[in-house]
Amino acid sequence: MKFGFIKVAASTPKVRVADCKFNCENIINDINLAYEKKAGIIVFPELSITGYTCGDLFLQKRLIDSSYDCIEQIRDFSKGKEILVVVGAPFDYLGKLYNCGFIIYNGKILAIIPKTFLPNYNEFYEMRWFNEALTENKKIEFLGDNVVFGTKVLVQSKEIKELRVGFEICEDLWSVMPPSLSHSLAGATIIANLSAGNEITGKSIYRKELVKSQSARIIGGYIYACQGDGESTTDVVFSGHNLICENGNVLNESKLFENGIIYSDIDVSRLYNERCKNTSFRANDDGYEVIEIEFKGFDYKIDRFIDPHPFVPKNQRKRDERCNEIINIQAHGLKKRIEHIGNKNVIIGISGGLDSTQALIVADRAYELLGLDKKGIIAVTMPSFGTTDRTYNNAINLVKRIGATLIEVDIKKAVLQHFEDIGHSSEKHDLTYENSQARQRTMVLMNLASKYNGFVIGTGDLSELALGWATYNGDHMSMYGVNCSVPKTLIKYLIEYYAETTKDEVLRDILMDILDTPVSPELLPPDEKGEIAQITEDVVGPYELHDFFLYNMMRLSFEPDKIFYLAKIAFENKYDEKVIYKWLRTFYWRFFSQQFKRNCIPDGPKVGSVSLSPRGDWRMPSDASSREWLVVLDEIGMELELKYGALEK
Repeated sequence: MKFGFIKVAASTPKVRVADCKFNCENIINDINLAYEKKAGIIVFPELSITGYTCGDLFLQKRLIDSSYDCIEQIRDFSKGKEILVVVGAPFDYLGKLYNCGFIIYNGKILAIIPKTFLPNYNEFYEMRWFNEALTENKKIEFLGDNVVFGTKVLVQSKEIKELRVGFEICEDLWSVMPPSLSHSLAGATIIANLSAGNEITGKSIYRKELVKSQSARIIGGYIYACQGDGESTTDVVFSGHNLICENGNVLNESKLFENGIIYSDIDVSRLYNERCKNTSFRANDDGYEVIEIEFKGFDYKIDRFIDPHPFVPKNQRKRDERCNEIINIQAHGLKKRIEHIGNKNVIIGISGGLDSTQALIVADRAYELLGLDKKGIIAVTMPSFGTTDRTYNNAINLVKRIGATLIEVDIKKAVLQHFEDIGHSSEKHDLTYENSQARQRTMVLMNLASKYNGFVIGTGDLSELALGWATYNGDHMSMYGVNCSVPKTLIKYLIEYYAETTKDEVLRDILMDILDTPVSPELLPPDEKGEIAQITEDVVGPYELHDFFLYNMMRLSFEPDKIFYLAKIAFENKYDEKVIYKWLRTFYWRFFSQQFKRNCIPDGPKVGSVSLSPRGDWRMPSDASSREWLVVLDEIGMELELKYGALEK
């Protein structure tokens, strides 16, 4: 099982009501198909061996005996196969009949799980034939196997601690307190549900939301298999609505009224990590029987979508909603700070780049919320050695269009004087050359804040904080950083959204040109054509890669080798593995070495699930060693060098 992924399956085979032999053949066929596809778990519908709608035939001994014969066949077929089979059939215990799930693995029946909640309303009347589950587990013998009979049963892989499976049956999920809640607190990372819900108008929508929300509530994977074609009879119709969900996300869903198998890959290590971070998730395995199996899983390429841009919704409508929400969060945070301090002026350094543009947009919205004169937004452009006509003009035109106060301070003379004071040649375009300009700009902003009785709004974003791409006590510092938890890949969409929703066509054109401008701090002189020569992504790497690394490392707590593996899938058609490796190594080196900058950043609003504030999401010592992470990357690097030769540094 590579990097915690396990392929799972939910099957709806063709059913003939009360024809156990026919049903058994189809079940075995689907087990074989799933095994060939390297699935580790397959879940069948409720009472899948007999059919759900047998009615009073459940009280016929012939039907029960035939179903037992089928269970024995399925058990024998599973021998030598690493696939956990969950199949439904009736079971009689001490003269009482139970609606059960039979848990079978590698030629053995591990457990029999009775249904806890029996529906006895509307078109359902299960209490006519079945009994509710016993309150305690029992140890019984069935078909020569020592079996656990009860609801508090989990199946655990000896080799993979994150893989622990719990079980419930149909109505159990629809109850007020589903058994899957306690199963999950007992450690189950995946819940298998055998179901036979019939189809009526609107029910599939509710069912989908129910399964999805339950997977979110338990921070787990959920496999839901439902009866379909062949089961429909008398007054009810079944659609075979199967679902595979993971922590609130639908990974796969069957089409209604089509029998078959759906597959997906559940990431149990991700679920395990999520639970470790969640202090409200209180473990309790009292009374549970944990059955261990030898399950290593299969090494295969996962077949699920890996989002290359996890911070950015793919759906246009959802993205627009997210952008509007984020701008409002930023603006209301700034609004509160302005109200608290009590002055009406803010100072923003405007470069004509993405981050300062977004900061100005936020200030504009905050001033609208406060009903303040936008002349109190003091936008300062500070041209220097690297400033191009394009960014300079965009900065000037943007400020004027917003209606803010524009101040221009050319810092070249002051920086040259500073070079002379510290004995640095202006022809030496090194770190001192760049940082002197960044710190001069910050000094100008801070002193203007004093002059106008205002405060400086920082413009740096989350991606820059992660990489430490800021000059310490230069652009690193402000009095309130509105973009501090907004990643670079999302900044573009925020500005694009603002441009598309504004009624000012001139402003829209300015913003679209800013979006089309390469990201640069403009601290080095332009090229001979007067265009930007210092492209940030040429130095630190593509921001879309770094944002992908950051999300998976911080939000999901993934290890470097897993992030590398996922990045190769996510960016398969854009970056080769050598490029991904190069920038992943850069990311880890910079992330660890630059923590000292993050440990003293200003206040700023948290807008998403990832933040690097030392007072919020991320508490890390400035001097933490990166060795353990780089060792893993060294091993990947050695493999790549054997494959390609020397790698680019």
